[in-house]
Amino acid sequence: MAPIGVQSAYHEEAETGVATACAELGVPFIYSTASSTVLEDLASAADAAFADSDPAPAKSSPTAAPRWFQLYWPVSDDLTASLLSRARAAGCTALVVTLDTFTMAWRPLDLDAGFLPFVTGTGNALGFSDETFRRRFAEAEDGETPEDNPVAASRAWTTELFSGGAHEWSDLATLRRLWGSGPILLKGVLSVEDALLARRAGVDGIIVSNHGGRQLDGAVPALEVLPEIVDAVGKDMTVLFDSGIRTGADIIKALALGAKAVLVGRPVIYGLGIAGKAGAKHVLAGLLADLDQSLGLAGVQTIGELNRGILRKVLYGGDIKSSL
Repeated sequence: MAPIGVQSAYHEEAETGVATACAELGVPFIYSTASSTVLEDLASAADAAFADSDPAPAKSSPTAAPRWFQLYWPVSDDLTASLLSRARAAGCTALVVTLDTFTMAWRPLDLDAGFLPFVTGTGNALGFSDETFRRRFAEAEDGETPEDNPVAASRAWTTELFSGGAHEWSDLATLRRLWGSGPILLKGVLSVEDALLARRAGVDGIIVSNHGGRQLDGAVPALEVLPEIVDAVGKDMTVLFDSGIRTGADIIKALALGAKAVLVGRPVIYGLGIAGKAGAKHVLAGLLADLDQSLGLAGVQTIGELNRGILRKVLYGGDIKSSL
């Protein structure tokens, strides 16, 4: 499950609904820094759902639902350290660092709707519940808490996350020290050059993603660059794929091009918006069933059999190959 913030905008069950749906199906859930649910509360609910799931999903751990932590990297190292410490304590086993959102994009649909929930506190649950952030805010605002002044607290929190100033490649050494020995993946890689820099920096994996097309208008399609990135670094690090996954056939294409796994986002949130946790689980279960059926129809018995030979690339609309 891809990291998606402010899920309370779609249904009151929010991130907890999606996380428990994922837990019951054994699908890893990635918690977003921009969540509207406190991390520790979500972890408890997901673990309980995982333990009670029937039939039980394939369990890599007997006690905890699989989950990762997505980081919008703060400016301050002490705040970053606090968030990562909480993530580890809450059972997050991998760190996903989003590269392409150090500032918010020009998003006409959000502007038309006046949708920027962070400014009034929605989607800031992680920050408002963090002891380091609360201490820093109290020091700056004469003892006030985020609850006393959510607008000022929201400004302070979003300034840390979306400062407009990107981190440097050399800063990854600090992040590694703060996170420890667990895997670190960089999300938002769209070029061979950046993939090679990620390998040189010693991270464990990358996620080829254009942020679902929400950050840069006209950005290269993630699937377009996936095979060349896999060719460049796939033998040395884990390459995952994100952006545009809607069907089982989409998953097959990405895996055949060399991704080790895919992230799914919007379809699950559509399900959440329609019917809460039940809707999210229905979409995820349907996607898994679609993948299984599509593999069979393609004459493929296992994921390991997928390769580029099963695909034909259509170069443009009307390409002669598209009719074969």
